[in-house]
Amino acid sequence: MKILLHCCCGPCAIYPVKQLRLQGHQLRGFYYNHIHPYTEWRKRLDTLAAWAGAEDLPLIVDERYELVNFIKNATFREQQRCVFCYHDRLEKAARIAHKGKFEAFTTTLLYSRFQQHDKIRELGLELGRRYGVRFHYEDFRPGWSEGIELSKEKEMYRQQYCGCIYSEGERYLGAKKLYE
Repeated sequence: MKILLHCCCGPCAIYPVKQLRLQGHQLRGFYYNHIHPYTEWRKRLDTLAAWAGAEDLPLIVDERYELVNFIKNATFREQQRCVFCYHDRLEKAARIAHKGKFEAFTTTLLYSRFQQHDKIRELGLELGRRYGVRFHYEDFRPGWSEGIELSKEKEMYRQQYCGCIYSEGERYLGAKKLYE
């Protein structure tokens, strides 16, 4: 299949790209994120772009830095912010997949042990129906350790939090302290 792969960062793309290529799929990466601060957003994009170039993975980049839109949608709904984030990223991917005549779309979010796989799958299937392009669900978590090792071997920039301002606070302060 011709698959559009939403990529949140380079390290998270390593294992899904490997697996999808082993299955014979033709891939194109897509970068779109709500990462905070801008310097972090840029580091993740630069790392992904360098890795994708070395791996011959064509990459579509949405250069918009939509922090304000994310904050507007997450404010006072901090506990549901991930659902908004998943939906927004997957909807952008579904639109591009439809427009680009891809057979399917998926996301590297499915590689992370920290993401809500059931919610991502539910949203992906719903958006796939809406845009007329299949959502390819695959649990990439079995490759978690392998992806980490390979990204370290390649000396890739590895982030310490999911990407939003809230996850950064939770990473360094702890959720209890952040929301007191």
